[in-house]
Amino acid sequence: MLEFDSYQIIIAGCLIILLSFIFTKIADKTHVPSVLMLIGLGIFIQYGLKILHVPEINFFPILEVIGIIGLIMIVLEAALDLELKKEKIKVITKSLLVANLGLAVSLFVASAIIYYAIPNMDWLTSVLYATPLSILSSAIIIPSVGKLSEEKREFHVYESTFSDIIGIMLFYFVLNVLDFKNQDPFAVSEVMHPMLSFGISIVVSCIVAFVASYLLLYAFQFVKDGAHLFLLISLLVLLYAVGKILHLSPLIIILVFGIIAQNNELFYRGKLRKFLHKERFEVLKRELHVITMESAFVVRTFFFVIFGLSIVVSNLLDYQVLEVSLMLLLSIYVIRWLLLRIFIGIDIFPQIWIAPRGLITVLLYYAIPHKYSNESFDPGILLFIIISTSLIMSWGLIHSAIVRDIPLTITPGFEEEKIGDKEMDSSASKDE
Repeated sequence: MLEFDSYQIIIAGCLIILLSFIFTKIADKTHVPSVLMLIGLGIFIQYGLKILHVPEINFFPILEVIGIIGLIMIVLEAALDLELKKEKIKVITKSLLVANLGLAVSLFVASAIIYYAIPNMDWLTSVLYATPLSILSSAIIIPSVGKLSEEKREFHVYESTFSDIIGIMLFYFVLNVLDFKNQDPFAVSEVMHPMLSFGISIVVSCIVAFVASYLLLYAFQFVKDGAHLFLLISLLVLLYAVGKILHLSPLIIILVFGIIAQNNELFYRGKLRKFLHKERFEVLKRELHVITMESAFVVRTFFFVIFGLSIVVSNLLDYQVLEVSLMLLLSIYVIRWLLLRIFIGIDIFPQIWIAPRGLITVLLYYAIPHKYSNESFDPGILLFIIISTSLIMSWGLIHSAIVRDIPLTITPGFEEEKIGDKEMDSSASKDE
């Protein structure tokens, strides 16, 4: 039996980060999400360890911790990109509507599929299992849509961020309802109704979020010595963990902090203006952008590699996995097509194909308590949906890039950045 020492583990970790960086560059050129390459790397390592007769390792505790930190960093990274301006109200409204309705309709359809296709599954538990499968993955979408037009890129950033936050809150609301339902009938009067509990949680979370954000941002304008950025991130993670223990919605705290940091002039008005030191705040904001981007990259890397290490690939060949997964996959894109046609119109490519599931899906699935777990639900369904939606997104982005590059062969000499939808439309109108 082969054993690894500390230096070999350090070397392996460094090589994984190096490969992840290379995967990111490959993803920029090919539009194939680096997430798929990271999962593939994890699967490759898994089989390599089996060949070397290394005993199986329980990666779940590591996966859970990395996933939580990754979730915080990804939401913070996304929030720091959200600019609340009058000219963006339209795209924010559309993305919020599509995210909410997409989540609601997908959840209903996915719940019905799981309820009727999986044995021994009651309706409420099927809703719990369907929730992770209905949430878009900002961890995959945000790094993948950088080359789309500004309007489409912003739509996906807002939509995926809203889907993450609302989906996570919905998941824990369903858990709250399940707990309430399974209480001792004699103790029901002592338990707060789930809707009331959920509402109070949101209100308290928002109050804590604004108070904590103003205090932290004001204080850290004056902190320059030492590892002040990691101290700030540590305090945000601490707030998240304490909020979770107190049954709040702590992702709201992270989201509000990032939005206030990015849109400081909007939130520091009137008497609050005196607490804003513009130059120091801009330095802090730039530094936050860098550290969240770098941290999210590292956390995302190890999360998906460890996920690849922990999955059973052979489950993908199971008939029930294929049957349920294909029905879920079809529902995802039919629902998305309907919603985009209603709220956006005809120009829905490649948006229709950008609906991957990823980190949130895996994290919430593993957060399902053992008492609500159903052995008939195969984790291979998650893997199938994650891989399939990522591949479909890749195809959509590649196809969209090919279409946008067509004018290059007709009018040589133009820079790629100057040839976009507007130039194509104007040339078309001239031909007419």
